[in-house]
Amino acid sequence: MLPAPSDAGRHSSPGRHRPATLPLLAGLGRLTARRPWWFIVFWVVVTVVSFLVSLGLVGTQGLFDRLSNGEVIAPGESSIGRDLVTTSDDEGAVLMLRADGVEDLLDPGLTDAVTGLVEELADDPAVAEASSPMTTPGWPQEPAAYALVADQDPEAGSFVVVATLEAEATSEQETETAALLDSLGAEALAPFADALTVGGGPLLFEDIVHQIERDLITGEAVAIPISLLVMVVVFGGFVAAGMPIAGAIASIGGALAILFGFSFVIDLDATVVNIVTVMGLALCIDYGLLLVSRFREEVRLQAPDTAHRDLTDEQVEWAVVGAVASAGRTVLFSALIVGISLSGLVVFDAPIMRAIGAAGVSVVMVALLVALTLVPALCAVGARRLGKRRGAEVAPDDGWFSRLARVVQRRPAVTTAVAVTLLLGAATPALEMRLTSSGAELLPPGAEQRVFFETLDEDFPALAFPAVTVVAQAPPDEVQAWAEDEVAGLPGVELVAPPEVVGPPPPGVSDEARPGQDLVTVVVRTEGGPQDDAAREVTRILRDLQTPFPTWVTGQASGLADFTDAVRAGAPWAALWIIGATFVLLFLLTGSVVIPVKALLLNIVSLGASLGILVWVFQQGHLESLLRFESVGAIESVIPLLVLAFGFGLSMDYEVFLLSRIIELHEQGVDDDTAVRLGLQRSGRIITSAALIMVIVFAGFAAGQMLVIKQTGFALAVAVAIDATIVRMVVVPATMTMLGRWNWWAPSWLTPVHRRFGITEHAPPVPR
Repeated sequence: MLPAPSDAGRHSSPGRHRPATLPLLAGLGRLTARRPWWFIVFWVVVTVVSFLVSLGLVGTQGLFDRLSNGEVIAPGESSIGRDLVTTSDDEGAVLMLRADGVEDLLDPGLTDAVTGLVEELADDPAVAEASSPMTTPGWPQEPAAYALVADQDPEAGSFVVVATLEAEATSEQETETAALLDSLGAEALAPFADALTVGGGPLLFEDIVHQIERDLITGEAVAIPISLLVMVVVFGGFVAAGMPIAGAIASIGGALAILFGFSFVIDLDATVVNIVTVMGLALCIDYGLLLVSRFREEVRLQAPDTAHRDLTDEQVEWAVVGAVASAGRTVLFSALIVGISLSGLVVFDAPIMRAIGAAGVSVVMVALLVALTLVPALCAVGARRLGKRRGAEVAPDDGWFSRLARVVQRRPAVTTAVAVTLLLGAATPALEMRLTSSGAELLPPGAEQRVFFETLDEDFPALAFPAVTVVAQAPPDEVQAWAEDEVAGLPGVELVAPPEVVGPPPPGVSDEARPGQDLVTVVVRTEGGPQDDAAREVTRILRDLQTPFPTWVTGQASGLADFTDAVRAGAPWAALWIIGATFVLLFLLTGSVVIPVKALLLNIVSLGASLGILVWVFQQGHLESLLRFESVGAIESVIPLLVLAFGFGLSMDYEVFLLSRIIELHEQGVDDDTAVRLGLQRSGRIITSAALIMVIVFAGFAAGQMLVIKQTGFALAVAVAIDATIVRMVVVPATMTMLGRWNWWAPSWLTPVHRRFGITEHAPPVPR
């Protein structure tokens, strides 16, 4: 905190008793105070350009046009097998036209209409092949034709027309062909069918992207106005409350622009946009709240008896300097920890994790830059409009939080035991966590493409995505014999289709592939869906099975197994990096090895509780009606890693906020119990306000309809709520009271290290 100048200094010529040079952050604060409009104009331009470019409003392709298909994959057997087949096959995505309510599938007029439709469809350059029951040779006697008839029964009154696209078809061609199929179907089949529906993989992905866009708008529409109202209460006025919100809007623009840039370098999963954007939004509001609060404290310190409208330029400047030098260090330290947490995701050998990690770190840096430049500049410009009202962030030394600390300090051991027991109890359901990787289930119930695929699986099982596909390299008759002997009798297997020849393996995909020998595929259908227990068990057996020829097991269950293996392989290295780097940073802040260890252990327990509640709600299906979702009996595979990485960084946010105040008091000679009590009192309102706003932001996105976004928003909202209440307000004061002077213990050989490299977050920016 910047010490208050003397009366003489306050009324003397500017610059008296001020140093010529300042530390880095203090110098940045002085620059923003002296040239605030430079920074404001810069960020306005950057924000406007970012939104225009990333949303495709300047005639170019936008961010949402460049997203990948959202499939969670990792290098392994499943991806190798899939690549072998897709690169050997000239066929691409599939589009289907479903006709329901047909009175007579054998009507000659219907046959003529379908034949004409298929012929026109086949003329489309993007279509490799078009098929239907009526155009299958031998119809209506040919059994193969009935794979395209609902329940393989003409009396069912439903059939599909299938358009298989060329492998090199672009997304624009896929959209155009879907529109062509829709129009041709309406023209040719409307007289014969009660309902016509077009579906397929490209349309499913398009619906997922559109849903993400809608959820992004919904989340921001909920989060920003409510956050503004909360901050109006916190600050006691709209001017101060609007500063963090302005920073948050700039942060969203910067986040979208960074993601747009990343889309040219890596395949960017569709769900990454909301996950990363909400993180930037939440952090920027968090950091802005801290900066503005500290600025108001510095104004009162610089000019305790001066009305805001009478503040001198020097007083405003040094209030900004003090805020950036003190709270700015906390923000910088927090951003480093959050960035370290997210960078741990880059360790995992899964593209989606690397994309989230790389983009997340970049967005954290945007939030940091906004907090250290734009928000202080807005403070400098709006200083005289803050008014006399003191917001809720002004905390006397005796208040609700100090009284809570006294209660906790009376029975610290009992308090700690009870709180930790509650957290461990909440974490128990996480032991039964079941992972999944949803497709159509990501969309809300009733969404057109979700309904299309769900009914397709029920009515046209031959067209449903197979639970397991074995890619083999051997003569078809040899593969057929193996499948009959080894696969058909496995528990849960309902059907083993005859082998289909794909072609020679492409070079460079797998070292196990034999040159000159064709690849064949064997479709294995199991009880239930592609990720039910039967599919998972069959996949496990086939992956472990010794075969006389090369095989690769593919399918959703196999892909999930590869992803799980990649997580297990990378988890120790990611944990070592995150825990090690966080430990070092906390040691540099505190000079203690006890506080970092305690903070890490509490974070683990807190995050475990968050995951347990997530499982209780979304896997076990509690609160379905309240949160408006349908449980799939599992948690999306990316969620646990995201909660651990994002939640860990956010929880350390509040650890730093609280510790910085306690350390400041401790180094001023205040006894340990009093330092804890006053530190909680002085930081409690900021932590509570910041956490409340963070919960609002995450809850806004949990109000969306995409399942993976809903799970992420809910889990992070719970993680923040638990950490800011039970952990920071109860467990941390209790454990610090129990440990007393041992809080600050470190081996003697580390003392010189801290003395030389330690981060004195609260140090004044000018000499006393």
